Amino acid sequence: MKIVAIMGSYRKARTIDTLVDRAIEGVKSVAPNAQIEKITLVDRDIQYCRNCGVCRKDDPVKPIAHCAIQDDMQEILPTMADADAYVFGVPIFEGTVNAVTKTFLERICWTMAKAGRWPVKGCPEPRSPVKRQAIAILSSGIIVPALRVFCDDATSLIKSTIGDSLNAKLIGTLYAGGVEKVGIDRYLEQAHKLGQKLTS
Repeated sequence: MKIVAIMGSYRKARTIDTLVDRAIEGVKSVAPNAQIEKITLVDRDIQYCRNCGVCRKDDPVKPIAHCAIQDDMQEILPTMADADAYVFGVPIFEGTVNAVTKTFLERICWTMAKAGRWPVKGCPEPRSPVKRQAIAILSSGIIVPALRVFCDDATSLIKSTIGDSLNAKLIGTLYAGGVEKVGIDRYLEQAHKLGQKLTS
């Protein structure tokens, strides 16, 4: 089993990074032979999508469409295509994913998707027929879990993008809310169990 963990926080060894590592430990506790690659987005050169349309117009049979931008996504895309499952760790900024994660999601959209017919002709659908699964770990410093519904557009964005582009089903999420006051210790076991669930 090959798993790619996307760490979207700007800060290492803090909430998201720690919880992603804890989820990885959960994976290893059930599947010790799993191959896991963790990608920290801020360490990579990931440029903004330029909406040039090269990827969207590329041959739909290709597993990965050509991207006109030459940056670290050229290395990351084959890694994503080769994975069986994903872990997404993202801090919530202004109710949704932060900028580096949004840039990453935009760059996987049409490089790993092709024009489909549902719900409207031309909408993205996965290039790969391989069904995958994913978990998402999100955090907010201020908003507590009981108020998640009012500030978490991040989960729906991740769910729709990975479904359209990676053929991945989001099978579980962890919302670590109010961490500025309560810390992250209460979320560590939840992250571990979420990682275990990913191997099922």
